Amino acid sequence: MLLRLPTSVSEAQECMTEGAVPIGGATLVWAAWQRDGFPDHAMSLRDLPEANTIGRETLGAAVVLNRIDDRVPEVMRRAAATVGTGAVRRTATVGGNIVGSTLRCLLPPALALDARAVILEPEGVNETDLAEVLAKRHLLLSLRWREPIASSYHKAAGEAGGPPPLVIAAAVHSADDGRRLLRVAVREDEEVFSDSTVCHTDAEQDLRALRDGSFGRLPAATWDAVRRHVTDLLARPADH
Repeated sequence: MLLRLPTSVSEAQECMTEGAVPIGGATLVWAAWQRDGFPDHAMSLRDLPEANTIGRETLGAAVVLNRIDDRVPEVMRRAAATVGTGAVRRTATVGGNIVGSTLRCLLPPALALDARAVILEPEGVNETDLAEVLAKRHLLLSLRWREPIASSYHKAAGEAGGPPPLVIAAAVHSADDGRRLLRVAVREDEEVFSDSTVCHTDAEQDLRALRDGSFGRLPAATWDAVRRHVTDLLARPADH
């Protein structure tokens, strides 16, 4: 297998045109390749600057999880810190977790941040929503979002070999019209739910709005966990 390491967007596009298979840390594909055979050409974005950004409003797809620190909002930092083992976090990438994984531990925080996806196609660089990235398995370059006022993350304890643990990600945003918006995303088993509401002076009103939306499908115990998490977040001072 020939591994290509492009250092520019144009070089990465050339690799795509030539049929190179995108990989990150290969944590999710190595076993399958050993079983089914390795591709002739593969491509990693680890040397591409556009895929290695880390900041308050951006995160590159080639960033390995153990590099994610307090430069990003709390919800994303804490999510990355709970993925797998230390050995996995030293190898697994943001793009691999969101696009290549079935668990997608970073997807709930990305949804809570209302992140947009910057993708690379043979025709150029484009921006789209996360739903399209997951549906079409685009090559992710980075995530972009507006820095939230405050954010938080919860992951329930799980058992090895058991169902995926409950994940709750939430963030409060400032809208252009001055209002505050609450965005919440929940992973229940392998399904991800997300919804948003305008923040009111009464947290119960915010919770009712969420319950009347897509979160009405959540089991009672899961909704109770969401209620506690959101109530705690709304009571916190802003992060900035």
